[in-house]
Amino acid sequence: MLPVVVVHGGAGHIPKERAQNSTSGVSAAARAGYIVLKGGGSSMDAVVEAVTQLENNPSFNAGCGSVLNVKGETSRACLTAEGAKQFARSMGVPEVPMESLITEYSRMRWRKNLAPDANPVECQIPDLTCTDPHVCVCVYLLLCVSGCGGYADNNSGAVSTTGHGEAIMKVVLARLILFYMEQGQSAEAASDSALAYMKSRVDGLGGVVTVDPQGNWAARFSSWQMAWAAAQKDTLHYGLYTGEHFTQSIDEPH
Repeated sequence: MLPVVVVHGGAGHIPKERAQNSTSGVSAAARAGYIVLKGGGSSMDAVVEAVTQLENNPSFNAGCGSVLNVKGETSRACLTAEGAKQFARSMGVPEVPMESLITEYSRMRWRKNLAPDANPVECQIPDLTCTDPHVCVCVYLLLCVSGCGGYADNNSGAVSTTGHGEAIMKVVLARLILFYMEQGQSAEAASDSALAYMKSRVDGLGGVVTVDPQGNWAARFSSWQMAWAAAQKDTLHYGLYTGEHFTQSIDEPH
């Protein structure tokens, strides 16, 4: 297997003024994870380093820069409120003020979504309502649903998804891609097939990064944009728009 780190920074519309920071951010995350692998670190160590880079970067909507819920606060995956805090304390995780995770851009989007003329749309999930089907401010996370936001199997591969959460859950996108790979499709073909199925079946858009057990990878999306980057064989790959694929030495600053 060829060691590889592949990351995405979310699919959808990325404002022009944030595009460069998005591609730089995913490139830095992929590079950081790859350096850990080259230094003899485990795949888990590499993933943690890459995710840490992404969550500490305000250009992305997880960690610092998170999309805010209806209370104007950040949310936590799986565990929420005091439960999340207590678990973090028990594991020795240092606490940071919530304000340090909130950016002016997040506040601007939050205010816009809560405006009286925002035309609320009801999500197809019981007891949840969001003001925008693409940026839900209700408290739930796609990644909590196995096979949707992500899935990994040593025999088949690994997938991380992004995009229209409700649509992704309806087709169980990550697991669907691995199913296609188990039927003999490549990582790229399986990703394209599953994204096309999601569009035709539930009119959903999104993106994925996919890796097979041999280290072959793909970054594919049906949305307007998706910031992505991959590091393999001392080469950094990255892009933002459909058909865009830039490469450079892993040691060259982006």
